[in-house]
Parts: sequence; structure tokens; C-alpha cells
Amino acid sequence: MNIFYKINNLSFKAQKYVFFLFIIVFSIGIVEALVLSPADYKQSDSVRIMYVHVPSAWTSVGIFSVIAILSLGNLIFKNKYFLTIAKSLAPSGLIFNIIALVTGSIWGRPTWGTWWAWDARITSMLVLCIFYILYILSWRVFQNKESLNKITSAISILGLINLPIIKFSVEWWTTLHQPASITLSGSSIHSSMLLPLFIMTAAFVLFSVLIFLMKYNTELILSLIHISEPTRLGMLSYAVFCLKKKMGGRGGGGGGGGG
Repeated sequence: MNIFYKINNLSFKAQKYVFFLFIIVFSIGIVEALVLSPADYKQSDSVRIMYVHVPSAWTSVGIFSVIAILSLGNLIFKNKYFLTIAKSLAPSGLIFNIIALVTGSIWGRPTWGTWWAWDARITSMLVLCIFYILYILSWRVFQNKESLNKITSAISILGLINLPIIKFSVEWWTTLHQPASITLSGSSIHSSMLLPLFIMTAAFVLFSVLIFLMKYNTELILSLIHISEPTRLGMLSYAVFCLKKKMGGRGGGGGGGGG
């Protein structure tokens, strides 16, 4: 019981700090992306869509990787908190997946002359979006806890197979996308464009953490609602006891000051 309230309290406090950091980093990133970074010599100002499109794609892929690893961990270690964390991460991952698809379409119009093409990279990102939707819908459709754990874990682990396809699609097939500009050996992107790209990525990651904390906090509260009545009453009694103890400590401190 004590652990539940500690985690819940820590989650609430963390949201404020993460939100504050997000505002700072996002503001710096916007200025860098829209004002300080140069226009591309070929794509002109349309290249600035990159500062939303690429970080969104990176973030959505990264989040799904974590979801799949947590789901695999749940199957091995039977830890229910792994799935709770994975479930809480999914909404922000889907949001950034959709943003990546939409901004990619907007960017593709002036660059490729079309809003959409069944390019290997685009198609694999669309498949990732479908996996996200299936994963989130599974939590709403299936009620049996054991079946739900198996189904959601299976969806995320199967979706994990799609991630290398997203990464290496530009190398395995002839696509409209250019080869990777950032590799372990270096980057072909100039530092004046690379800096805002990384700052915006950091901002999007912080936003994902913020959404995760809010969702995770909700899941903790829902878990309290669905537990047995005696356990719930015990946790509520403990909360009242802690509150009375805290108020009593303040009252005692005030009385001491008056004496």
C-alpha cells in the first residue's frame, strides 16, 4: 500500500518537472528550427518539416521497441507492471507515428510531387501504426486478463519484426527516401541542421514521458478501483491515516511555536 502511494505521489511530482523541461527544450528547438537553422539549397524552407517529421518517427519507433521489450519481459518474468508501463507508453507512440506519417506526406508533396507513395519506408511506418492501433484496441476489447496479456504481448513482439524493416528499408529496396544521413560513423547533415534536429527529438521524448506519466498515474488509480473491496478499503484507510498523521504533525508544530 505504501509503495502504491509513493509511486503515485512521485508520478504527480515528476509531471511538473518534465512539463517545465519540455517547454524550455521545445521553445529552444522551435527557435533553432524555424529561425536559426538555414534553408536547404535544394528544398528551401520545406526542409524545416524535417525537424518535426524525423524526431516523430524516431520517437514512435523507440517507444514501440520499449513496449515490445517490456512485453517480452512480462512473458518471461510474469511481472504485471511491465505491461502497465507498456500500456501507458502506447498512446504517445501512436500520436508520434501519426505525426510522422502526416508530416511525411506534407513534405513529400513539394519534394516528390505526390502526397503518398507506397514506398518501403512509408509503408513500413504505416504497418507500425496498424500495430499500435491493434495493441491499444486489444486493451479495450479483451476482458480476460490472461488472454489480454498474451494477445498484447504477441502483437508487440510481432510488431518488433517490422522495426528493422523500417530502419533498413532504404538499403534493402529502391525507395524514394534517401539512405540514412546519420550513422555510427558520422552524419552527412550539417551541424547547423543537426543541432535543432536533436533538440526537437529531446523535446518530443520529454513530451512522451509526460504523456506516459499521466497515463501511468491513471492506470494506477484504475488498478485501485478494480481490486477487491477489502484491499481497497485497507489502502483508503492507510491513506486517511497518513493524512491525519501529516495534519497532526502540522498542528503539533504550530502549538509548539505558540508556546
